[in-house]
Amino acid sequence: MKTILFAYRVSDLERSLAFYRTVGYTELTTVPFDDGSSLVWLKLPEEAAVSLELVHRPADGPVKISGFEHFAISVESLSATIERLTATGLEPGPPELPGGPDGPKTSWLIDPDGYRIELVEWPPDGPPEVG
Repeated sequence: MKTILFAYRVSDLERSLAFYRTVGYTELTTVPFDDGSSLVWLKLPEEAAVSLELVHRPADGPVKISGFEHFAISVESLSATIERLTATGLEPGPPELPGGPDGPKTSWLIDPDGYRIELVEWPPDGPPEVG
C-alpha cells in the first residue's frame, strides 16, 4: 500500500489556490458538484500524480482547525525555498533543527485556513528508514 493523496477542506477556494500555486503546486483538474462544492486536485512539479486535494464546501461555513494537522514537503534546499517563498510574499518560519545539527532542517508555513506545512531538507543520508 502507499498514500496517494490527502485532502484539506478550505474556506475560500480562490485564496487557497493562489497560496498553493505560490508554494509550487499546479492544478490537474476540478470536480464540481451540483450543491456548489468542488474538489481541486494539485501536484508539485516533481510528482507523478495528484498529491493534494482541496475540498471546497461553501455550505459548511469556515474551516476550523483543531488538533495536530499538517503535512510535509521535502525540499532540496531549505534556505533557497524560504528565500523564494518570502520573495513571493509568503511567510515561512525560521529554519529549525529538530533532530540536532545532523538531522533534518525544517521550517513551517501556514496556509490561509491555518493548516501547517512543514518544509523539510533531509540530511545527505536521507530520511530515516522505518521498519
